[in-house]
Amino acid sequence: MSDAATRTFESQVQQLRAGETGTLPEAELEPVDAVPDMEELPEDPDTAREALARTIVLKLNGGLGTSMGMTRAKSLLEVREGRSFLDLIADQVLALRERTGARVPLVLMNSFATRDDSLAALHRHEGIDADVPLDFLQNKVPKLEAETLEPIDWPADPDKAWAPPGHGDLYAALQTSGMLETLLDRGYRWAFVSNADNLGAVLDERILAWVARERLPFAMEVADRTAADRKGGHLARRRETGSLVLREIAQTPDEDVDAFQDVDRHRFFNTNTLWLDLEALAATLRARDGVLGLPMIVNRKTVDPGDASSPAVVQLETAMGAAIDVFEGAAALRVPRTRFAPVKTTNDLLGVRSDAYDLGDDGALRLHPSRTAPPVIDLDTQFFKLVDGFEARFPAGAPSLVGCDRLTVRGDVTFGVDVVVRGSVEVDADVPDGAVLEG
Repeated sequence: MSDAATRTFESQVQQLRAGETGTLPEAELEPVDAVPDMEELPEDPDTAREALARTIVLKLNGGLGTSMGMTRAKSLLEVREGRSFLDLIADQVLALRERTGARVPLVLMNSFATRDDSLAALHRHEGIDADVPLDFLQNKVPKLEAETLEPIDWPADPDKAWAPPGHGDLYAALQTSGMLETLLDRGYRWAFVSNADNLGAVLDERILAWVARERLPFAMEVADRTAADRKGGHLARRRETGSLVLREIAQTPDEDVDAFQDVDRHRFFNTNTLWLDLEALAATLRARDGVLGLPMIVNRKTVDPGDASSPAVVQLETAMGAAIDVFEGAAALRVPRTRFAPVKTTNDLLGVRSDAYDLGDDGALRLHPSRTAPPVIDLDTQFFKLVDGFEARFPAGAPSLVGCDRLTVRGDVTFGVDVVVRGSVEVDADVPDGAVLEG
């Protein structure tokens, strides 16, 4: 590990040993009632054009999709017509270049486990290379024994003694990999950052112009919380300083969970889509000796996630959105739900594969115009949680969900060809070809 990454980890361990819990109590926070709205931003093509010439698209691509039973990069999972997340991301960037004439490099933050397959997939897209490397690597940190807080030794599988430090590692990894210096040397200033599994997050020139015009060092896209977002990180304001802050569920004391999940009190959730001024990042890292000082998140797990009887460990992580509390002048922007289409489970995967979403020629995945929110999907985890089981039970692909409000599936159910689901439906038996399910 680099010196800066090591210092960051050591700083967190010292906090943990000193009794810090990494929590953000409700008493220290105030709700955020309003933020600027994307829909109210003015068109500013001149500023957008100038900024676009100095902007990159950066995708977080370190995840293996292990929660869905995958052993390779989740971004290689098919979304539509044999095309994966990465294929569609490449299409988005190439379409943007063709439309605007800007160079706009695509850069991935990979892990060791996702790098080779992902780069091979990208290289199948002619012209995707730019004047900077296609990727850089995220760091990894030791898991700590829960009792001693010393790095654990696990000879049965030494790799399991290490963990990713959360996507807050973005900033350290940009610096320690040399990617940040390379980008600045080549004249790039802004990075549009999002998860590889969120195909709704496409570079928007109105937002870019706003970031450049306001000289924002950091901007976070947030959306209105619904009941489905109660566990996602929310935006708040520190009572003492008035600065914006991101709070995750893992940072919430038990007694404050009800307040955390109150979507009327805390109205906005973090979509994990960010806009970053690379010059501001470099200056902040220099001033802080390479340690950004993001709030730590303390996750308690077992050293072997698949074996509940293996020793208890602490994994120290950070969230990249937490940098909103680090950069002076950082801002949040309310965006429509259409910019948020992540795939964390097979429930999400069924949604984006269905006609509830339209796939544009530019590679962008957008909610169907008739919809304001995606359908709520609840597939029986015993049979549908893992991708192999999911695929076997939808052999003809996703049913039509454009008119579906909620789909609940219980049991070992297989769907036939040309199935249509409308309204709210619960299914507990095989669905024949051509069935129309309503009510």
